[in-house]
Amino acid sequence: MTTERPEDASHKKITRRDALKLAGVGGVGLLLGAGGMNGWLQGGAGSSKASTAAASATASAEGIIPFYGKHQAGILTPMQDFICMAAFDLTATTLEDVRKLFKIWTSASARLAEGKFVEEESDNPHLPPGDTGESAGLRPVRTTITFGLGASFFDDRFGLAGKRPAPLVDLPRFNSDEIRKEWSGGDIVVQVCANDPQVAFHALRNLARIARGKAVLHWVQEGFQRTGASDPSGSTPRNLMGFKDGSNNPKVSDPAVADEIVWAQSSDNPAWMAGGSYMVMRRIRMRIEVWDRSSLDDQEATFGRHRHSGAPLSKAGEFDELELDRKDDKGNPVIPANSHVALSHMDGQVKILRRGYSYSSGMDVKTGQLNAGLLFICFNRDPRKQFIPMQQKLASMDKLNEYIAHVGSGLYACLPGASAGGYIGDTLF
Repeated sequence: MTTERPEDASHKKITRRDALKLAGVGGVGLLLGAGGMNGWLQGGAGSSKASTAAASATASAEGIIPFYGKHQAGILTPMQDFICMAAFDLTATTLEDVRKLFKIWTSASARLAEGKFVEEESDNPHLPPGDTGESAGLRPVRTTITFGLGASFFDDRFGLAGKRPAPLVDLPRFNSDEIRKEWSGGDIVVQVCANDPQVAFHALRNLARIARGKAVLHWVQEGFQRTGASDPSGSTPRNLMGFKDGSNNPKVSDPAVADEIVWAQSSDNPAWMAGGSYMVMRRIRMRIEVWDRSSLDDQEATFGRHRHSGAPLSKAGEFDELELDRKDDKGNPVIPANSHVALSHMDGQVKILRRGYSYSSGMDVKTGQLNAGLLFICFNRDPRKQFIPMQQKLASMDKLNEYIAHVGSGLYACLPGASAGGYIGDTLF
């Protein structure tokens, strides 16, 4: 056994933790002298700020979707391969604290969209890093970050109750709902999409880190679809039941169509919401094992489409027009009246922009079955006239209900975009 000499102890390296412990008993002055703690924590006069490894050196113009703009990105943006989505509940007690949070979130999101860390890094190793670092060396890969406000945001806490927009209603209970509180609602929703799951997770993780002390996580769900590498043609993705999902999406590349279907207008919204959109989230659990035992005929009758091509029954092409009045030689509808496509068609008068992802959350430990399904997301100009009547019709008689359960739900007012120098939400608070 060796004995440490007093002079050895006086020269022993002092860690940050040791210094903070000593500070608590008034001993740090003996170690560092007047002003020593501040200088030690700052890393000395020679310390300088350095750009991070994930900054512009590794970010390429290809794959950067600008965060700032008239509308938030991640709504009309062609779908990326992965999503990391979360709802937050505010613990902040003042509107000023909420405003500060959104200002920091905005600047961090703009940097993340460019493939940068949320903060410039300090050279001082004694401080916690300004970013968690798992995106170092990775490109931005079309990262988008989209913010929305739930109905609970507009309660009496922040003096905003009178500013809740009329379309931000409480979703009604639909037939066959099995909604669980832990997968529903939230004051704020954040949708992060990217072509790399680690990049998407990094962004959400750092936004959650920034929110500490002002908001806490309510739920988190990751999702995926086929990647651009496996499907360079960019065809309609398939859900976990094997059918194409989104064949009838509106052509929102046309600004007039987007205005009609997606963007909130000042004519039926408060001025602060114009240019935003209403996001519906439904976490839909699929009874995969039951589905896998059903015949192909039954599966195609359930969706009203051919599984391989995605074409409506009796047609050859995915985008061929539906003929809901067409009968077979026995007088029965070729496309069953209770099929998913027949009911969601809504006479062609009601459309939504679908932007959903598949999810897999491992195994249900109670049943031993896969816990997987669809993270359904859609955007509406007014959900009272779009999603709600459509879902009421589907919930009443959709044959697909035999194989699914809606276990999570939320409706959020996605704010208009922000200009550089502004912040998301600056039209409201």
